[in-house]
Amino acid sequence: MVTARTIPQTEFDWDLEAQAITVRIRWFGIAVGYVLVNFLGSGSATFPLNAILALGAGYALCDTYFSVRGRLFLSDYPLFTSAMEAVFIGLLCHFDTGALSPFRFYYILSLLVCAIRFTPMITYSTFAFHTLSYATVAMTHGVQNWEETTSLVLTPVVIGWVTWAGTSFAGLLKRASHRLRELNVALQQNQTHLEERIAARTRELQESQAMIVQQEKQAAFGLLAAGIAHEVGNPLAAISSLVQLLNRRNIDEHTRERLMMVDDQLRRIQRTLRELVDFSRPATNVKAPGDVHSMIDSALSIAKYYKRKKGKTIVTSFVDDVPPLCVIRDQLVQVFLNLILNAMDATPEGGTIEIRTSIIDGWLRVDVRDTGVGVSPHHRERIFQPYFTTKETGTGLGLFVCRNIVEQEMGGRIELTETSPAGTTFSVRLTDEALRNRADALPSHRTNPEPVSQELTVP
Repeated sequence: MVTARTIPQTEFDWDLEAQAITVRIRWFGIAVGYVLVNFLGSGSATFPLNAILALGAGYALCDTYFSVRGRLFLSDYPLFTSAMEAVFIGLLCHFDTGALSPFRFYYILSLLVCAIRFTPMITYSTFAFHTLSYATVAMTHGVQNWEETTSLVLTPVVIGWVTWAGTSFAGLLKRASHRLRELNVALQQNQTHLEERIAARTRELQESQAMIVQQEKQAAFGLLAAGIAHEVGNPLAAISSLVQLLNRRNIDEHTRERLMMVDDQLRRIQRTLRELVDFSRPATNVKAPGDVHSMIDSALSIAKYYKRKKGKTIVTSFVDDVPPLCVIRDQLVQVFLNLILNAMDATPEGGTIEIRTSIIDGWLRVDVRDTGVGVSPHHRERIFQPYFTTKETGTGLGLFVCRNIVEQEMGGRIELTETSPAGTTFSVRLTDEALRNRADALPSHRTNPEPVSQELTVP
């Protein structure tokens, strides 16, 4: 049964490369032998020699077929191959001119390819087979003169030296190949590591760029809001003064009621402008104790002016007696505002947005839940990455900025804790020394912090 071993062709393999060299040497030997027998020989015993060469050509053909397919022919039986080659070369010498036949140099070629392909032990065993083969040829034909005696002595010496030199050279090449393979693996690992570092640096650069963009946008928004408040505030103050002057006159009750309604709406506009200016003022990076619930209320006071708030209910559920936490107030308000606006975008008209606080394992947990359709599975791993957004007009910086503020500036955590077709929940976790020793607590009451808006009715 023919045994062959498959070699992967995606990587360098010494056995397969040695097999390719062996195939070329064998075909070279067959071609040279054919020329010697049919064109340069004595003409005696041509038929048996051609028959032996044809047998060798058949073997070389099988070897070539397996080599082309990336396999090794008779790889599990190297000693059988060596013995077969010893018999093959011996028969060529026997049917040619005996110990002085040019075919005796085939012993050298055979030992060279054996040294390249197999281990030193196999090569030295092949040397023993070839010496025995050559000695048999010499004894069969006998020693006729001094020239044959010299050849009989020198030929085993030469093939022995070739065996030693071939195994030494092949061993050197194999060690060099192994070392090169190790260096190549190390190079690939270093390349992978370098690519990972470049990817990490690129990601950090993108995140830094995103933070700068967000800060520039906030600064521009602050300047715009301050300008609007100034330009609108002056006419409002003038109108308010005129209304107060009219109220001091002798007017009927119906007109006085209408002027009071106008004054109430003017105060409402002024309050809105004041909230806008407070939110857009230059932020501070100084931590200070603050009430997280009041920060949530501040975010809600701003979010109530969002155009997509219409038709949606906001319900808050706060835990009692939360100690002040050392946080950056402006930045935390921004985090809650981003989460609330995202919840408004995700919630359909008639839906509910719930903001819930609790104390669990020494952490104050703020949950913002909407009743939207949830986050798709292939988006969940990317929602906190910069510039990733599923909104047509979104920038993809909201959740990224929230993560940086909560995790880097305040040592907290923000995560997507729940998402399904019934809704999504984002959780912000904050802690400090006052909370670490606090027992777990759940909210005990529900409130709606949004004031009821009044509409000016004109008769």
